[in-house]
Amino acid sequence: MSAISGFPKDKPSPSGLIASDKAALMVIDVQEKLLPAIEDSEQLHARIQWLISACYTLETPVLFTEQYPKGLGHTLPTLTQLVEQPEIVEKMHFSVVAANCLPSHWQDYSQVIVCGMETHVCVLQTVLELIQAGKEVFVVADAVGSRTEQNRQLGLERMRDAGAHIVSREMVVFELLRHAGNEHFRTISKEFLRGEQP
Repeated sequence: MSAISGFPKDKPSPSGLIASDKAALMVIDVQEKLLPAIEDSEQLHARIQWLISACYTLETPVLFTEQYPKGLGHTLPTLTQLVEQPEIVEKMHFSVVAANCLPSHWQDYSQVIVCGMETHVCVLQTVLELIQAGKEVFVVADAVGSRTEQNRQLGLERMRDAGAHIVSREMVVFELLRHAGNEHFRTISKEFLRGEQP
């Protein structure tokens, strides 16, 4: 067992691909009073909605985290309502791992897909400690944000240097699908890949 939040030292997938039976989505701190301060906040909100909806369609577990909700408000309802019986945890630490607030069943997921904000603070610290705990982490570059683009880019660079996979939303979806014969392929193709997307 890892000393951090009880995570076991899982071995990452040799292929480096997201596996539907190993992965879960973590949505970090997309909260009512924080989102308006984020650069390009409306577009970020739309992209995170897209990602949550696609992952939920693909039966990927979703967890929402909230940083000091008493002061920053709760996760936007437009996000939590996309998931039946949404799982939400509160924290005071910037890192979800350091806050020791993850449900025990999250030990079962060896891969964590991460989106949210801020890229250079709560996302960064969470990702670094997830990696330290033995998790394979996939940071969705087009679904994370900071108050400035410079801080977003610096956060992404540091996470990549630490061993995180930097991916796009479509990479996530196609790796979870893995093949066109997947039972969800037609729905995903129609709802998330055709026409204008956020």
